[in-house]
Amino acid sequence: MIRPVGFSFNVETAVNNAFQVDAKDPGTQTKALGEFNAFVNMLVSNGIDVTVIDDVLDHLTPDSIFPNNWISFHTDGTICLYPMYAPNRRKERKPEVLEKIRTQFQINRTIDLSPYESQDKFLEGTGSMVLDRENQIAYACLSPRTDVTVLHDFCTSLNYSAVCFDSVDEKGQAIYHTNVMMCVADRYVVVCLDSVRNPEQRKVLENSIKANGKRIITINHQQMNHFAGNMLQVQNTKGGKYLVMSTQAYQSLYPDQIDALTTYQPILHSPLDTIETNGGGSARCMMAEVFLPEKNGELGKKRFS
Repeated sequence: MIRPVGFSFNVETAVNNAFQVDAKDPGTQTKALGEFNAFVNMLVSNGIDVTVIDDVLDHLTPDSIFPNNWISFHTDGTICLYPMYAPNRRKERKPEVLEKIRTQFQINRTIDLSPYESQDKFLEGTGSMVLDRENQIAYACLSPRTDVTVLHDFCTSLNYSAVCFDSVDEKGQAIYHTNVMMCVADRYVVVCLDSVRNPEQRKVLENSIKANGKRIITINHQQMNHFAGNMLQVQNTKGGKYLVMSTQAYQSLYPDQIDALTTYQPILHSPLDTIETNGGGSARCMMAEVFLPEKNGELGKKRFS
């Protein structure tokens, strides 16, 4: 996780992120930092292993708090670097972050997709894709941030299969990132099926989820707008699983949805209102899960950085 130093409303990403609202609050960075620290403390207090890297003010990177968009980590020691839509977000690919990762984890291969930026083709990591890592499926709603050519390059490089579809909000505008409308966990998937208007695409999506033995838990557009799709299932150091989300997302859920989710694991939530309002992202976006081999030889341990 990246501790912010200059968090603010990003005008470069707001052009196609309908979740962003400029709060015009001079205390935005201070409030975001408080939310970030409280979120980290909640994770750590539940035994979740968190690596926090402090951002620095050498470049304007107002969205650095969302590292999962520019990098992903994989069990075979591969890291992927991704092409970013907003020029100021490309500056988040900082060498010091990778150096910190290298001190704890083994990196065997780097797949750098960032040259696609010169072609105006983008794929913003596990924001653009929601990965079913066990079954090697990349779910992706296409948008200006998610280009099918780059997606297929990722899939070819890591032996994934792509399930692509169009997902829109209530106004018919393309949803900018798949991870605001969909969360894949070990035994279930939370998804806003209402946002997939094409019946054939929707059927393919549903069939893929069911074929891999996962239960579908649906959310509606209003809940999606409160970041109820922006969740991540995590595991602590003792093997206990949790579903992590923001308090806003949790409060948008109906009792039967909470009952369904807590059948599988407890829910952890923390207030992220400032981050969600100005950044247009939430809890899942703040966590880049690390599946790299650790330097001591342990494989596939889920950590965060």
